[in-house]
Amino acid sequence: MSFSDEDTLAVVVEREVPFPAEKIWRALTQPHLIEEWLMKNAFKPVVGHRFDLSADWGMVDCEVQSIEPHKALAYSWNTKDLRSTVTWTLTPTDNGTLLRMEQIGFTQEQLPYYRGASAAWPRFMEALESVVARLDDAGKDA
Repeated sequence: MSFSDEDTLAVVVEREVPFPAEKIWRALTQPHLIEEWLMKNAFKPVVGHRFDLSADWGMVDCEVQSIEPHKALAYSWNTKDLRSTVTWTLTPTDNGTLLRMEQIGFTQEQLPYYRGASAAWPRFMEALESVVARLDDAGKDA
């Protein structure tokens, strides 16, 4: 793997999930649901809102960058010396929604972070899908 100092790596995880975007959006934006599949947090779906994600291994400093309800969400993901952005994109399909997560900003010196994110995001995505699967369609948690 070689790249110049300006180049960065990205982790991308995509999967089609058999649920409408509105249902997935709840799991991406409601703090008690985010905690179930990702980490403890004080998320609010408001551009400019700063929040932390916390786990046993440490904290991630985040700020909401952009929101397009039921379609896209982006927030900074900063920890130690990593400055990155996580972007979620939801695209309706015939069978549900194509859910795409992209984390950009890994430099050549941050390959351990990149490898960790590459391993963790597929598990987070699977846990997110499990949370969505148990939600009812009326907007209440099952």
